[in-house]
Amino acid sequence: MSVYILGIESSCDDTSAAVICDTTILSNVIAGQAVHAEYGGVVPELASRAHQQNIIPVIDTALKRAGIRADQLSAIAYTNGPGLLGSLLVGSSFAKAMAFGLDIPIIEADHLQAHVLANFLNAKDEEKPKPSFPFLCLTVSGGHTMILKVNDYFDMQVLGKTIDDAAGEAFDKAAKILGLPYPGGPVIDKLAKEGDPKRFSFAIAHIPGLDFSFSGLKTSFLYFIRDNLKENPNFIEENKADLAASIQYAIIKSLTDKVAKALKEHKCNDLVLAGGVSANSGLREAMRTLADKTHRQLFLPAFSLTTDNAAMVAVCGYFKYLKHEFSSLNAAPYSVQRL
Repeated sequence: MSVYILGIESSCDDTSAAVICDTTILSNVIAGQAVHAEYGGVVPELASRAHQQNIIPVIDTALKRAGIRADQLSAIAYTNGPGLLGSLLVGSSFAKAMAFGLDIPIIEADHLQAHVLANFLNAKDEEKPKPSFPFLCLTVSGGHTMILKVNDYFDMQVLGKTIDDAAGEAFDKAAKILGLPYPGGPVIDKLAKEGDPKRFSFAIAHIPGLDFSFSGLKTSFLYFIRDNLKENPNFIEENKADLAASIQYAIIKSLTDKVAKALKEHKCNDLVLAGGVSANSGLREAMRTLADKTHRQLFLPAFSLTTDNAAMVAVCGYFKYLKHEFSSLNAAPYSVQRL
């Protein structure tokens, strides 16, 4: 018998709802929040207010596009953390109320686990290969950067993580320094394709083990730009593509060097990429090269599943549904990473 899961994602500034049948996506609706662009970053209070406005129409649209009624749902999965507490409360409260009204199970999903499990989703009329356990996963986003050894769907061992800033935040900060619009990561990626990644060199932190650090790289980039602007006020405009390519190269090298080290230290069958920064074309290419060198198969999420979305939450709920791991209405959202 088919299992229909409604997923609800509201951890940051995207309100999303999706319906899946087993692991097949029937709909995946995302409402963004353009209001944050003028502030150069997400404003938590504005985000939670926008979620309140968006959540009902987004869920309604997801059900209609999936072609099913609410009373056909097997369960509702929702993001319970980590994320912005105000935003999480909107999604979790609505999910609980809807599940209670329909008398169906409620399932809480961890946002980071959901990003990893997005690699197990299928589009309609698609059955693509899936990574085999145990596999190594690099999860990279605006808020998180970590290397995971994934032994099972919910057995994820953190091998290394950032000790300060996330890689995605480093991309956005570099873009802001260059005067590029928010979010800056995609703009950096586009410009980097036109530039020389070896034109400028920036400091990469050498942290023991498999942990990352990006605060020093950001500072190095900031001071380099500041010093050169003193000598040439047009320095950024004259070198924008090369600057984008060089800072992207430094961030990606920091990531892939640690992944290569993790592959040597831990026995893993496949290599997986997850999170918002997994959409970066430079990172994808670098991971393909690393996978070829280490004779691993690389699994990449579809571009539509790289950013925060409810389909990944729904598939997380699906695997928990199969194990009858349901949640309580008393489950409280959390803002800090629990992996």
